Amino acid sequence: MHAEQIEIAEFLGRHQPFTELSDEQLQQVAAQVEIAYFKAGSQVLEFGEEIHDWYVIRSGAVEIYRRNGDLYNRLSEGGFFGEFGLLRNGRVRFPIMALEDTLVYMIPEALFNELFDGNEAFADIVEVEDRTRLRQAVARRREDANELMTAKIETLVIRDAVTLPRTASARDAAMRMTEEGVSSVLVLDETAEAQPVVGIITDRDLRNRLITPGLAFETPVTEIMTAELIAVEHGQFVFEAMLLMLRHNVHHLPVLKRQQPMGVIALSDIIRYESQNSLFVVSSIFRAQSVEELVALRSDVSACFTRMVNEDANSQMIGTAMSVIGRSFKQRLLELGEEKLGPPPVPYCFLALGSMAREEQLIVTDQDNAMVLDNRFDPKLHDDYFKALATFVCDGLDACGYTYCTGNIMATNQKWRQPLHVWEQYFNDWIEKPTPESLLNSSIFFDLEGVWGEAYWANMLNDLIWRKARRNPRFLACMARNALRRTPPLGFFKDFVMETDGRHSNSINMKRRGTAPLADLVRVHALAVGSRERNTFDRLKDIIDAELLPRGRGPDLRDALELIAMVRIRHQALDLEAGNAPDNNIEPENLSDFERKNLKDAFQILSNAQKFLKYRYQPGRSN
Repeated sequence: MHAEQIEIAEFLGRHQPFTELSDEQLQQVAAQVEIAYFKAGSQVLEFGEEIHDWYVIRSGAVEIYRRNGDLYNRLSEGGFFGEFGLLRNGRVRFPIMALEDTLVYMIPEALFNELFDGNEAFADIVEVEDRTRLRQAVARRREDANELMTAKIETLVIRDAVTLPRTASARDAAMRMTEEGVSSVLVLDETAEAQPVVGIITDRDLRNRLITPGLAFETPVTEIMTAELIAVEHGQFVFEAMLLMLRHNVHHLPVLKRQQPMGVIALSDIIRYESQNSLFVVSSIFRAQSVEELVALRSDVSACFTRMVNEDANSQMIGTAMSVIGRSFKQRLLELGEEKLGPPPVPYCFLALGSMAREEQLIVTDQDNAMVLDNRFDPKLHDDYFKALATFVCDGLDACGYTYCTGNIMATNQKWRQPLHVWEQYFNDWIEKPTPESLLNSSIFFDLEGVWGEAYWANMLNDLIWRKARRNPRFLACMARNALRRTPPLGFFKDFVMETDGRHSNSINMKRRGTAPLADLVRVHALAVGSRERNTFDRLKDIIDAELLPRGRGPDLRDALELIAMVRIRHQALDLEAGNAPDNNIEPENLSDFERKNLKDAFQILSNAQKFLKYRYQPGRSN
């Protein structure tokens, strides 16, 4: 092999799905690869054009769009695209733009098909969309986690999928569902071999889309089915199915194997694995017709949190579920607000910040949020509306248990309710001209997610952070110093140092002295290595993969974060069960000897990690 081919094979061998190939197959791929370069902003693939190669990103980044122009995904080094067109009809399904100057490896169609047809593990990885983040979350489960974290979706499928051809009528669908005793039926295009499932009809669709509007029973199924299919692959985890149901508020998920229908799992199938009924909480949120009905769900949220703890869910599962619940409250309040005030005069994006954006929210939390407004925003014409909407949402969140932010980081503050170009200037100034105040803002606003409206604006701001922060050593050094403000509660002889503030004297604030400084230091490292993740565990994985930390320190930090977070979580659950208001403060005398010892070890790991942070990001030091 030529030196260039050896380098290509080594690169591919470090990334899925090529990890599933033999050395001989990797050499075969490397020998046939063609290399192409695309400048930032250029079109890589146009919708509908013929496609004869599979693309793997060597360097740079691309954006993938849906046909309607909505941003679908972003991919960077090691990412791949083009498989949908190759597997479907030889036409590009999703247009692709180069976000940065991008180098790609192009693998010929014939070779791609050979690998896909001849290697099931390779094919499974290629077929599963949006798999990486959830798969990584599941891979970090505790060994004693419940079945929800380890069960595969295929274990829930107890019968073959019930199907109908797309030429069938609504009457046919209802009769088939009755005959088979099922609540859903898949609609197939029997002429399409690669992806025959074109939609799903549920009993709810029959009620809402056929009977309520008074359509004829002979209406074609294609007119009442859900065509934007939310589906799962047979090899995914039940936890992933649960998150899909939570995020999309659906009760039926088709299960596919190689794009062929294997079965359908319903909400009832998930219940025996889903230990906390967070699905029901989210469904109840979106059914609520008023703020008062949302407020009535506070006890359900607390019960959900307590059940998760009692059934040994880990901190990531709890943080994810509670963040989804909190996000759902925001989304429903925004829906209700727009119903009350009318449609917005210009587009906007509502941002979740901090722990909710990181998917690390717990039962004790305040609200951190903001609004990004269209650049056509005119304060004189439009701000009365957005101020009223922000007030409605923030007041509603407070009533639902998400207390007002004491630092006024809320959309009701005009400073955090600005057009997109102002937000871009904020972030540019914070990175290029850091001040003590802007560094505090960075620790909050650098964890952001768009939860309503023009969510791609949030993606644009995240990309701005990603591009600029890692290239600014001075800013990273300032962020590192800021991350050292909160230290673990260990004294000179490694005894616990207690709080001395009022009613929490002789206790330890597990957020302020534990999870928050951990999240802060991980954020700095993540910015330095160019991680696009927001969750602290996901950021840690990127940091470990980048080999930035001394050997073994990354897994130690991950274990320390899990232990500290779970001590905090269990304390809050015990407070709820005792009828007390939960907080972040624990008294060490209430811990067992085992817990105290392990907690000291975890805080020592945090202390050592802060020392390394201080050393690595010294002003003037090349990182």
